Order: sequence, then structure tokens, then C-alpha cells
Amino acid sequence: MPVIPRRIALLGSTGSIGTQALDVISRYPDRFRVEMLTAGNNIDLLIKQARQFIPESVVIANPLHHDRLKESLSDLPVKVWSGNDTIDDMVADENIDVVIAAMVGYSGLKPTLSAIKAGKIIALANKETLVVAGQLIIDAARSSGSKIIPVDSEHSAILQCLTGESGNNVEKITLTASGGPFLNYSLEQLMTVEPEDALQHPNWDMGNKITIDSASMMNKGLEVIEARWLFDLNPSQIEVIIHPQSIIHSFVHFTDGSVKAQLGIPDMRIPILYALSYPDRLNSDLPRLDFTLCDSFTFYKPDYEKFRNLALAFESLRKGGNMPCILNAANEIAVDAFLNKKVAFLQMPDLIEYTMDSTTFSSDVTMELLENTDTEARKKAMEYLKKYEYKI
Repeated sequence: MPVIPRRIALLGSTGSIGTQALDVISRYPDRFRVEMLTAGNNIDLLIKQARQFIPESVVIANPLHHDRLKESLSDLPVKVWSGNDTIDDMVADENIDVVIAAMVGYSGLKPTLSAIKAGKIIALANKETLVVAGQLIIDAARSSGSKIIPVDSEHSAILQCLTGESGNNVEKITLTASGGPFLNYSLEQLMTVEPEDALQHPNWDMGNKITIDSASMMNKGLEVIEARWLFDLNPSQIEVIIHPQSIIHSFVHFTDGSVKAQLGIPDMRIPILYALSYPDRLNSDLPRLDFTLCDSFTFYKPDYEKFRNLALAFESLRKGGNMPCILNAANEIAVDAFLNKKVAFLQMPDLIEYTMDSTTFSSDVTMELLENTDTEARKKAMEYLKKYEYKI
């Protein structure tokens, strides 16, 4: 019996996750069909992708690129659109089965929520969606019947460990973290690191924003918040451990004392494939884990003094309400400022803490309130930059 291909909308096709997702999709032409590609500004790569996959439509978020994109694809049966609002509307199209949410940062929230309300399967790589609006997202998914399948390697690992365990009580989960490029740095050394140092991740090939987040361990903090919503856990049931080899992607601890872990090489294409094919596993020719090449597995407790961002993420989760939204907005400003050498590496948590302390807190969360919170938090973060901008 022939397999009907899953029709895919890929939000953020030109980013690190987006390009790896297309690599996976290209290996299974009978299983997956690209219906929609979106990008923010990288028009050259979007054109190349559109010519390779011939989707039903492409959307460039920046309207300034619309005419060039349309002209470049005029010989193909591809509809060309522009603007973020267009993306929000088109993900609900009946011709789409799966939405890969790979847009970076807060910008991915609205289109992902639109797709969830339309009942789509969500392959979620945009962790900020659940960080900012976890309760709203989960409520919308329950209402529409949408399934959210995590793409992050850690959350994919948790999902795989929980599969087949329905009804068995979870005591806690452990998210593993590589520790990034600065794991063995002292506080004194961290005072002088540059963006180019932070962008040299030892294990993973990722985009700039997530790589800086990994170096500061904010990425793990965001994953903690995301895990709370994905797996319906209390903050006290989530812990983080440093595992520099990035082979064990996470653990689930059960109340009988058993612990399950998921292992694999650090290659994002593996959890991407699992998210797209879930609940099935497809044969793949991706690289295999060779235990004879693994000298050892090591584990360390996180240093919350060196990596204060992780502590701030836990604090925001315990506080709840709109505090994770404030944390996320401040972090996006901090990462951009660090990449542009406007703040030092160790100033990023200072900026985030300042923003968390000075932005209006609310325990009641609505979409309108989150939009206002995001705007206010970014203003407060910029206020910090004006006062304390790092001088090279």
C-alpha cells in the first residue's frame, strides 16, 4: 500500500535547524513533501531551497525582498508572499499536515500558535514559544487536538524515554548540557571572552543565537522551562547535569528507582527525523554511535555562579506568570548586544536580571499581556544598555 507523504510547512528554512530539516526531508521523497518555506531575510538561500523542493508557496518575512523573490521564482509554479502576518495565516492551510517551527526567538510564537489552533502536528524547534506562552500553547493544543513533538535533542530524548510508559509515574527528569566552550573557564577568564570564542561550540553545529545561549547556559535554562510544559512537570522535577560528550541526551527517573536514557551522536538530524516520522522510526543512513570510540561518559553539577543565566531561568519558572517572557525578551537583547560587543559575556546575566527586576510582573497571562510584556521588557533591557554599555 503506497504511503501518503506528510505535507510540510517549514518555518525558518534558512536557519540551522531549517537547513538540516531539509537535508532530512530530501532523503525521504516518498515520505515528506515540502508545501511551504519561510525565511526572514536570507533571500538567496530561500531561492535556492525553493528551486530544489518546488513548494506550493514561499514567504519572506521582510516585505522589502518580495519583488526580487517573486522575479527569481517566476519560472516555477510557486506562490510568493511576504510579511509575518501572511505566515500566521498560511500555516493553517488544509494542505499542510506538519509544521516545523524553526524560527528563532519570539518571532516564532504567533505562527506556531496559529498552526496549533488549526490542529496541525508541530515539530517544535522554537523553544521560545513554550518559554514565553507555555500555558496558552498547551491549552490551545488540548482544545484543537494538535500534537507537539519536540525537536530539541534533550526533549526528544525525554519523549523517547517516556514512550510506552503511560501510567508509570515519573519522579524527575535530567536534562544534559554539554557545558559549551567555557565549561572549564574561571570567572576571571570569562571576563575577557569575545563573541568569536563563544561561537566555537565543541559538539553541535547551530546558529549564532543558540550557540551563544549554549555558551552562557541560557539555552539549557530555556529548555528547562520548555520541559515543564511539554511533560507537565513541576520545576522541582527538572534538573540539569553537565555531560561534555553530548552522547546521553537526557534521562527519565521513575518512582520505582529505574532510570531510562536516550543516546546518540550529536547530530540534530536524528531528532528532526524522529519528530517528522513520530511515532514511527524510519531507517536512515545517518552516522551511528560507536561505543568503542567513547572513552568515557562524565557528569558534573552546573556552576550557577559562573553560569547565572541558568539560575535566572529556574527563578523565572518558579515565579511563573509573565516572568519567563521577560527573561526571554531580555536574553534576546543581551545576546544581540554581546554579538555586537556592546556588553561583555558576564554582563548578559546582569542585563537579564535588571530587566526581570524592573519589568511589570503579572501572574495572569493572556496573549495581549505577553505582547505588552515583551515590548516593555525589551525597552528595559535597552535602558540597561544605555546605562551600562560595555566599552571595548
